[in-house]
Amino acid sequence: MEQEEKIIRLLPRRKKGLLRVIFSRTFAIALLILLQILLVFGGLVIFEELYPKFVIVKTVFSVGVLLYLFNSDMDSSAKLTWLWIIMLFPMPGTLLMWFTQVDFGQRHMKRRMSELIAETKKTIPQKPEVLGNPALRSFGTDDLCRYLNRTGCFPIYAGTDVTYLPSGETKFAALLAELERAQSFIYMEYFILDEGYMWGRVLAILAEKAKQGVDVRVMYDGMCDISTLSFDYPERMMQLGIRCKTFTKIRPFFSTQYNYRDHRKIVVIDGKIAFNGGINLADEYINKKKRFGHWKDTAVMLRGEAVQSFTLMFLQMWNLTEPEPDWTAAHLPAPTVQAGGFVMPYADHPLDDEKVGENVYTDMLSRATGYVHIMTPYLILDGELENALRFAAERGVDVKIILPGIPDKKSAYALAKSHYRHLLSAGVKLYEYTPGFVHAKVCVSDSEKAVVGTINFDYRSLYHHFECATYLFRTPCITEIEQDFQETLKCCRLVTPETVRREKLGYKLLGGFLKIFAPLM
Repeated sequence: MEQEEKIIRLLPRRKKGLLRVIFSRTFAIALLILLQILLVFGGLVIFEELYPKFVIVKTVFSVGVLLYLFNSDMDSSAKLTWLWIIMLFPMPGTLLMWFTQVDFGQRHMKRRMSELIAETKKTIPQKPEVLGNPALRSFGTDDLCRYLNRTGCFPIYAGTDVTYLPSGETKFAALLAELERAQSFIYMEYFILDEGYMWGRVLAILAEKAKQGVDVRVMYDGMCDISTLSFDYPERMMQLGIRCKTFTKIRPFFSTQYNYRDHRKIVVIDGKIAFNGGINLADEYINKKKRFGHWKDTAVMLRGEAVQSFTLMFLQMWNLTEPEPDWTAAHLPAPTVQAGGFVMPYADHPLDDEKVGENVYTDMLSRATGYVHIMTPYLILDGELENALRFAAERGVDVKIILPGIPDKKSAYALAKSHYRHLLSAGVKLYEYTPGFVHAKVCVSDSEKAVVGTINFDYRSLYHHFECATYLFRTPCITEIEQDFQETLKCCRLVTPETVRREKLGYKLLGGFLKIFAPLM
């Protein structure tokens, strides 16, 4: 406790208050971005008012833009969204679409990520005897592995033990115990860090380990700069001997880079232990702070060969801003552990044309014969994934989805409900978790396959975020994952056509309206 109190004194919480907000860097950045937006679109409005007679030119221009739109390789749902926007606001809508397509402010990151992936494509060789296992071939998992390795370095492993952690509390306890044992390095990558009990306990251990000479690195998403942490947090962490980075800092210019967030949650310890799942380092994830009722989340702890993949994933993100990337830790093979089944960690990023997260979910749905059970906080589907869910149910697969009963975002809650009627009509069974908020990202199928990771069933995760997950095939913990799903199901209310009919009018109207813009949310 003394060490924890010392850390808290060294890194005090930010003071709150209206004046501090108004004169903060966050407020200045937000104001500058808003001014840029107003200048751009204000200029376009003035332009259109000055040239009202050029309707024909504008019409021809709009037709040309629409021809481009429908001949692009964009997702069909996104095409419909842009069609609406361009129809209502031809010039501003076209400018906005062009702006998102050219990835203004993001080209360097895209080029750099491609270079790093190419550089590390052969870092972890695939063991042919593992990929050639008859069980993998009979269930199509070897094909999935080959597909994933088109986009990166994602071998499938046999020598890895997996522990399923069914709550934030169990993950927190396991994480603290493993951090205490660290001897060589600790790599941590999170979407959210928030000062409080959970992060305070972890930070106390990290600071002590750094004193002992352990290489401690922490990386978090730049949105924390305007929500939970101060802008100088990396410098303050350096005072403790911890190397710290912010992924895509929020800066005062209008850029598509703000649309791409680091949503991953990875911990790697000594190249021997790894954690992955939906749990961030904030007090609501362990129910120390109540925000939306009881917070249900999940994670997995890996021990063995597959840990090497998470080491590589972390270093790829870390080295994005390093002038001379260091891959030493990624080349260290993790010790083999005697364990049943197969494990395949994988990642997805928004800077290529592959929808890796969605394709893995679709593969599970298309190959399932008995059941597919899903937990997800958000259900904002494109046409392909909605069709995969419906088709699986229509051919007799038991498709069940657990969603939050208490939402964290009203807009996302309304959008999820806009899918209910179509899914129910196909036989998909929907449930809402009455004690609170489900943040878990779990998909389990036929007691043979499961995915636990950071990837939600929504546009943000599937198109716009950096994500990662752990694919499991015939590992012993799959039974525990299905048991946890069934236990969670006992705390849920069933969604029926009648409950959909009696839904609040506000949610129906909001969901119907927002569905037009879902690909942009």
